[in-house]
Amino acid sequence: MNRVVVTGLGVVAPNGIGIKDFTQALKKGLSGIRHQEQLQQLQFSCQIAGQPQITADLKSQYFTELELRAFNSTGILYGVIAGIEAWENAGLHGEVTEEPDYDSGTIFGAGTSGIDKFRESIYKIDDLQTRRLGSTVVAQTMNSGISAYLGGKLGLGNQVTTNSSACATGTEAILMAYDRIRSGKAKRILAGSTSDSGPYIWAGFDALRVCNSKSNDDPEQGSRPMSATASGFVPGSGAGALVIEELQSALQRGATIYAEILGGQVNSGGQRGTGSMTAPNSIAVQRCITDALKNSGIEASAVDAINGHLTATSKDSLEIENWTKALNRHHDDFPYINSLKSMTGHCLSAAGSIESVATVLQIHHGFLFGNTNCTDLNPEIASLIHPSKIPLQTTNINLNIIAKASFGFGDVNACLIFKKYDEVK
Repeated sequence: MNRVVVTGLGVVAPNGIGIKDFTQALKKGLSGIRHQEQLQQLQFSCQIAGQPQITADLKSQYFTELELRAFNSTGILYGVIAGIEAWENAGLHGEVTEEPDYDSGTIFGAGTSGIDKFRESIYKIDDLQTRRLGSTVVAQTMNSGISAYLGGKLGLGNQVTTNSSACATGTEAILMAYDRIRSGKAKRILAGSTSDSGPYIWAGFDALRVCNSKSNDDPEQGSRPMSATASGFVPGSGAGALVIEELQSALQRGATIYAEILGGQVNSGGQRGTGSMTAPNSIAVQRCITDALKNSGIEASAVDAINGHLTATSKDSLEIENWTKALNRHHDDFPYINSLKSMTGHCLSAAGSIESVATVLQIHHGFLFGNTNCTDLNPEIASLIHPSKIPLQTTNINLNIIAKASFGFGDVNACLIFKKYDEVK
């Protein structure tokens, strides 16, 4: 069974486009959440969101003029930019050759693809003209559009596919890539996930009343994971990408090794017990974490930090409780924990991959980013873990092992264990 490492990183996040800017944003606690005039005009309850700022010049670096002429899929846009950055960051290049690279593939997740493109196309016709939707609609609205675009632009000849598991999508994609490489079926997989932007994605959550409607005049304070004044999540979007590679291949190439993936687990609570379409089955969550540790060959005591799901809803205290039970660690003995969503909002199907990029950056650069809006810790959480385990500002610290977990609608769970690379396992 091959050891599996991370050799490339790419990101399109609300608070940073590209690894350099994103890293600085993490260290400085910079928010990417802004007031959205369109949401105000549409009379959304929540009128703030985390949306990446993409310029026309940046688009032209990744898509041809012909592609852009009929292009209107933010999810594919974000995914292609993040994916190609990760590929190049790994020292790989997508040169055009006659033969595809059969050792390399992509597992790149998505929630809903090209909803704005589909809406645009339908808006232009009536039902009697459905056949005139146009030929560019298919590639942009099929769920596998993101992996298809990346596969073509990079000439990937191994598995090219898209997974979809709500908010657990990105974390699941990385674990799927890990499994494929560990079993020897590929040398490297570009793994990640993406999420569309805009009201047609966010409207359903606004209707569910799970978004924050109290911070429209103060966007940067809106996303408050673990806070006593948390009042719902702030929607976000973007993409995260990691090149997951077999260790021997990485060493032969002389690649930078950002971290090692020890293992992980995905499962479902089956919407039984406390689980439902929108709520987690706590027993399944705890089992996902304990099985991830077991599959990684480590004890709970080895975990230095947790990058949680933690969405700034009423479920935050339940998530902390599940971690304490799964790890059997409480109060001062609990690992450090943080949530990227305080700076980006909840990036939905892209959340797991963007947060995994942040997790790897913390291991590689030796820091722990702060929970910027958690100055008033939820008392239920304070009764479970010591406040010192929830840093408010960036701390320089040597982290060896970080657990990253994501939980999604449908009662689905995913947990990954990242470790600082060491030649001797």
